[in-house]
Amino acid sequence: MSAQPHHSPYRWTVLALATLAQVGGCFLVQGLGALGPALQAAFALDAAQLGFAMSAAQTTPIVGLLVAGVLLDRFSERLIVGVGAAMVAASLFAAARASSYGDALFWLVIASIGYCTVQPGGGKVVAAWFSPDTRGFAMGIRQAGLPLGAALAALILPIAAERHGWRAAFDLGAVAALASGLLFAFLYRPPPDPLPERKRTGSLWRERLAEIAPRLPRLVWPGVTLVSVQFCITVYLPLDLRDRFDIPVATGVKILFAAQFAGAVARILLAAWSDRSRRGRFFPLAMSMAAIVLGIAAFIAAPGAPLWAVALIAAWLGFFGFGWYGPWIALVSEAAPRGAIGFMIGLAMAINQFFVVLAPPAFGALRDATGTFAYGWGIVALAVLAALWRANRRSEGAE
Repeated sequence: MSAQPHHSPYRWTVLALATLAQVGGCFLVQGLGALGPALQAAFALDAAQLGFAMSAAQTTPIVGLLVAGVLLDRFSERLIVGVGAAMVAASLFAAARASSYGDALFWLVIASIGYCTVQPGGGKVVAAWFSPDTRGFAMGIRQAGLPLGAALAALILPIAAERHGWRAAFDLGAVAALASGLLFAFLYRPPPDPLPERKRTGSLWRERLAEIAPRLPRLVWPGVTLVSVQFCITVYLPLDLRDRFDIPVATGVKILFAAQFAGAVARILLAAWSDRSRRGRFFPLAMSMAAIVLGIAAFIAAPGAPLWAVALIAAWLGFFGFGWYGPWIALVSEAAPRGAIGFMIGLAMAINQFFVVLAPPAFGALRDATGTFAYGWGIVALAVLAALWRANRRSEGAE
């Protein structure tokens, strides 16, 4: 192996392993939206309860992502990601045998503990193996694993649930998580010139937070609003297409697949753009936020439009509503102090996680109260617009 990881051909193997671990780890969790109609029928759920199912699978990472980031700065990525994948698989196998909605939620919470390791683990190994001039592109490919996993879930899980029941779909998700995580654990090798480590002291967390805090605001506001959009699309798009557009669920799931696949492509393209943008990495992120606001406005006004037009709007929302993460995670990794990249990624993701947990049930509860998803879409569009204005002001102030 070359002494320079940035030029070693093995870095592409690392990227493939990290991406595959992301696809497998998120396959079932991100596929809960595609399984929404099946879960509603199985447990007689309303829209808010369905949102809580997604929240249950995302609760622990609020703290767990931060802890995983610290562990990744201290221990082998192979160990942390491998153990996490095994925990996800075991929990999903148990959830598939749940006798009630409450039991299923419990096991989804346990699965979320293992899932904490996949996101920051993959981000750290990519940052270690790729130089800054290609890091955004590599991060985009790795982060494409999440919408790609969700797209594959939208394609596969509803068929599995229809033919064999929702339990079989959960079993399939467990197999995907275990296989991809173990493959990473057995085949990944650290770079010969690893990221620098920080001296370990009793006040390590306090020192790191003091360094990182001034760098966070420009990243936090876009992150929390855009991740809310992303998960509202993931959980509720097929149901909204059914309720407001009279589009059958089977067709709505296919449109969700198209949106998520567009998002997977966008994570690569937008991250590659951020590598080459003369206006910096933030500019592609800002353009994505503006495009999302326009897309939501079109989607709110779209009932009555032909099916092809609705599908195009959904693909637009998927492209930018998932694609923003590529440039964003590259910004986060490059804002980290020396020796704290795992901690920085974990902290930024943990802040996002509050909104991953809160947004879907709140969005669903608003639909239950008003009888339409339109008000929820309007609120998240206004939130993205406000975050764009705030982050742009900070960006101008930094220049």
